[in-house]
Amino acid sequence: MALIEGCKHQLPFTIPLDDVAAEMDRVTIDIQKKAALPGFRPGKAPVSIIRSRFGADIRQKVLENLVPRALSQRFSDENLKVVGQPNIKELKFEPDSPIEFTAEFEIAPEFDLGEYTGVEVAYTEPAATDEEVEARLEEIRNQKADFINEDPRPAADGDHAAVSLISVAGVEPPMASDEMVVEIGDKDTMPEFTEHLRGVTPGETKEFDVTYPEEYGQEKLAGKTVRFAVTLKQLRRKELPELNDEFAQDLGDFKTIEEVREAIRTAMLREKEQAATEAAKTAIIDKLVDAHTFPVPEAFVDRQIEIQAENYLRSLAAQGVDINKDVKLDWNKLKESQGERATRDVRGSLILERVADREAIAATNEDVDKEVQRMARASKEAPAVVRMKLEKEGALGRIASRIRTEKTLQFLFDKSRKVAS
Repeated sequence: MALIEGCKHQLPFTIPLDDVAAEMDRVTIDIQKKAALPGFRPGKAPVSIIRSRFGADIRQKVLENLVPRALSQRFSDENLKVVGQPNIKELKFEPDSPIEFTAEFEIAPEFDLGEYTGVEVAYTEPAATDEEVEARLEEIRNQKADFINEDPRPAADGDHAAVSLISVAGVEPPMASDEMVVEIGDKDTMPEFTEHLRGVTPGETKEFDVTYPEEYGQEKLAGKTVRFAVTLKQLRRKELPELNDEFAQDLGDFKTIEEVREAIRTAMLREKEQAATEAAKTAIIDKLVDAHTFPVPEAFVDRQIEIQAENYLRSLAAQGVDINKDVKLDWNKLKESQGERATRDVRGSLILERVADREAIAATNEDVDKEVQRMARASKEAPAVVRMKLEKEGALGRIASRIRTEKTLQFLFDKSRKVAS
């Protein structure tokens, strides 16, 4: 077996003439049984005519049958862990001769697993300060605010102005909104809206230009100057509820505002702990990847890039983007830009698999059942129905693999040496 580069190898193959002849006869007879030729009853045409008439079909079918069989047998005999689809080159298939070809293929990499416990990683036990709790409580309070209609008067900072607008220049197609709420003077309000609406009375219309920054979220507006005709329809005053026990009881199963604060603190701690743990796990994998340099199959890297592209397209579709019309992915550019990251991801996955094998980490039936039940609760379906769908899609194996990976990451985190960040 010759090594080309990385995980790519090649092997010469020869399929003996006796095997080729036997397969030629078998395929010919099979075609003879099905062939309907003028002047002959079905299945009665002479073999010589079948070979003459269907020579190309017979040749193709023999190759389709014998080449995969030869590959599978050789790979099995030599215990080669082949990944991806072998590439057949230098194929020779002459009459009354053996079939000869060269197969290029990739094999799963062999590497020595270095030390993986005691990896030093930055990690600080999370804490939720009183200031953070109060800020989160204030967010909830703002979400529960009432908006009171004001009698007509000039708009001032702090007012929530309901406006209708239409673009009259600067963007195509034109933009229009029958009602949009703008908080005058707010940091998130475009400065031009505050400047031109301050002092305006409901019923008045003004035209003015708005210049959007280059990094603006909507691509059609980014970096453009758009002229709008804006009509102020109504002024509203934001009225916040008092932070008292009555407010707490309106939020749910709470009796006092202090109980709400403690619930917020607990939730924040849980969020911070999860984020800190995930960051530490990522850092551990990065360190293990840096410590293990071995080639990875191109087929694995290509599949990783495909997964990343699929996830990207799904996220766009969730935002309402027509991915069939509005998105064109250049595979070569994608491979060039994402290749290094994908290679590291694949190497990390292979290391995790080796650690899981070494430590006998596996997903139990109970683990899979819990995940199915979680998915059932999320989709509001019966667990049996969800399991049946997953089995039909062949997804249970992927779920078990993901659980095994998560358990392995947790093992590495538990065994790591944590230092204050």
